[in-house]
Amino acid sequence: MIGNISMEILELIFNTLPFELTVIDSEDKIIYFNREGKRIFPRPQSVIGRSVQDCHPQKTVHLVNQVLEDLKTGRRESASFWIDLHRRKIYIRYFALRGMEDRYIGCMEVTQDITEIQKLEGERRLL
Repeated sequence: MIGNISMEILELIFNTLPFELTVIDSEDKIIYFNREGKRIFPRPQSVIGRSVQDCHPQKTVHLVNQVLEDLKTGRRESASFWIDLHRRKIYIRYFALRGMEDRYIGCMEVTQDITEIQKLEGERRLL
């Protein structure tokens, strides 16, 4: 471990991140998600311990399975997708989590509304 940070501070950090974070273990079970209640794709607390496939529309489950398989086998370290949802651009990324000896221990699903980011032009420097 690097540093000394409390669970309270970690929870505040995770809930302040400008994106939704879901952590999935090596058996495709959801073990964590941030920002309960303020999500693009709401998740009740009851999804903890359930299959990530159960949180996706049936028509996309085969794609989720392919991404997870690619991350598990090392064919990919990440995968990115974007969709239009209610006139918003939603960016969805999966990242493999690897432990000792590069062993797959799960992945993170990061979901972000990038609609306003796409509108940025030029530059804006610090105040």
